[in-house]
Amino acid sequence: MRAMAAIKILLIEDNPSDVRLLREILKDAPAARFEWRAAGRLQEAVAALAHEHFDVVLLDLSLPDSRGLDSLIALKPFAAALPIVVLTGFDDEALATGAMQLGAQDYLVKGQVTGSLLVRSIRYAIERQRAEQKIHEQAALLDVATDAILLRDLDNRVVFWNQGAERLYGWSAAQVLGQTAADLLYGRGLVGADEARLAAEEVFATVVVRGEWQGELTKFTRSGKKLIAQSRWTLVRDEQGRPKSILTVDTDITEKKQLEAKFLRAQRLESLGTLAGGIAHDLNNILTPIVAAAQLLPLRLTDLDQQDLRLLRMLEENSRRGSHLVTQILSFARGMEGRRTILQIRHLLGEVGQIVRQTFPKSIEIRIDASAQDLWTIQADATQMHQVFMNLCVNARDAMPAGGVLTLTARNLIVDEHYARLIPDAAAGAYVVVTVSDTGTGITPEIVEKIFEPFFTTKELGKGTGLGLSTVLGIVKHHGGFVGVYSEPGRGTEFRVHLPAAAGSEVEPEAQAELPEGCGELVLVVDDEAAILEVIRTALESHNYRVVGAGNGLEAIAALRHSPQVVLIDMMMPAMDGPAAIFALQDIDPHLPVVAMSGIAHAERPKALHSTQRAFLTKPFTVPELLLAIHEAIHGRSAA
Repeated sequence: MRAMAAIKILLIEDNPSDVRLLREILKDAPAARFEWRAAGRLQEAVAALAHEHFDVVLLDLSLPDSRGLDSLIALKPFAAALPIVVLTGFDDEALATGAMQLGAQDYLVKGQVTGSLLVRSIRYAIERQRAEQKIHEQAALLDVATDAILLRDLDNRVVFWNQGAERLYGWSAAQVLGQTAADLLYGRGLVGADEARLAAEEVFATVVVRGEWQGELTKFTRSGKKLIAQSRWTLVRDEQGRPKSILTVDTDITEKKQLEAKFLRAQRLESLGTLAGGIAHDLNNILTPIVAAAQLLPLRLTDLDQQDLRLLRMLEENSRRGSHLVTQILSFARGMEGRRTILQIRHLLGEVGQIVRQTFPKSIEIRIDASAQDLWTIQADATQMHQVFMNLCVNARDAMPAGGVLTLTARNLIVDEHYARLIPDAAAGAYVVVTVSDTGTGITPEIVEKIFEPFFTTKELGKGTGLGLSTVLGIVKHHGGFVGVYSEPGRGTEFRVHLPAAAGSEVEPEAQAELPEGCGELVLVVDDEAAILEVIRTALESHNYRVVGAGNGLEAIAALRHSPQVVLIDMMMPAMDGPAAIFALQDIDPHLPVVAMSGIAHAERPKALHSTQRAFLTKPFTVPELLLAIHEAIHGRSAA
């Protein structure tokens, strides 16, 4: 058998008789070998520790250069990793307790020590020191861990709290030991804290019964910041198998969840763009005959009074607005460009004010102040600006269910560098600021941080898409501006839309020119929608054109036998779509002028298919737009 390694002892004892006595006691110790080194003074012992390895220290508290517990205190820094057994002639319980509190592994009284007792004390001291060292090493590893690790008793009081928990939650171990975990991690008064506390209490009960649990929990830091933790709970049992405490390991996954949410939002936006592109054609096909019919009825029914005419104009305007909404969804989802012109905000706010006065509840008072004569102009897409202010007005209306005051104002503002640094996305320069304010319910600070996120809404299911304010922000930023929001619960909300001022004058609308009349020319109209065919036929025949219709590309080829002077053709049809039909028609008659039409968005217009394609009409189009395109196509001027 391999010989057991000797236990090396440093004996710090100034009495030679006691040194000899201890050697004799241990000489005959069973199953143990010892090597000795004696030191009569504390200073001599310190020097020995610096040059030699020892397994245990036997310390007398009465030395020539040190006495009492001061000897233990002075020695400890030089023997931090060694077990120390105090061996003294004082049978003093208070002294023994003090020695153990200072880190001694045992306290033995001379004259009461036997060989077996001393051997047992030395062995236990070495084993306990090794166990404590291992625990300290494990605790150090727990502190190095980035995860928050905490141990709580079955009364939910914290008994261990590592440095990872300190970093994550902001509380030091000294502050939390003995405190109730729920009070620390779910501070009262914080939004969402009560729900999070209830969820944690359910998890606690589950772990006591089942022994473990893992999942995601919402928790709060010392500063009140909310975070999402991937939490793993394990029930710890004592030697008899009885539940003793619960070990929890938390990993902060807040940023990961935010990235996941952004990815999901991006996917939903992509799906929205696909959906909007799919429905745009069909929806605009529905709106086209409505717009055209609303314009044709006054021509055919000459006895209409002013109220009937206003209703028809309202029908036309709202049909076109429906088409613009589809365009706006496409613009939001796909980043489409709009047509920008020089605009005067005063006129735009006047149009918005007229709509909200007609449609909002009478309990809401509308105030508009854009009367400043020197109000600057902006360069913007009028339809998109209309969408911005209508979205803000609708939100204000919803925030005042019992009525209130909706105010729209416009003013000039020079933003300096200091002001720009205070607001995200702001830049110094000249702006026209439009303020939309209400006296409604207001918004809490926690909600204000999220209101511009796509699909975020506080409205009931089915009453809000969560796209309104994100569309507002996207349009304004795309125009080089920025949005500020100021709100206080119970005292209303104010949105400030900053739009860069533009040099130049507002483009005045052209006077309505006389509509061009036909001279009996034959127009081939190709569309798979019967209603569109009918309304276009009526419009053209009302202005001295003849019309032959076709429901698809194949029928259009057959209709060439009638020798039309121009073809008006839809781009999306069954059997043979528009582009294929145009190529086929022009192979037969290369000089036949073509006007294309479609319900797809402006940015998705096809490239010119042939030199004879003269114009492109986006559904829904007006009767004047139709007549102008047909006239210019026949007479050879491009309107594309």
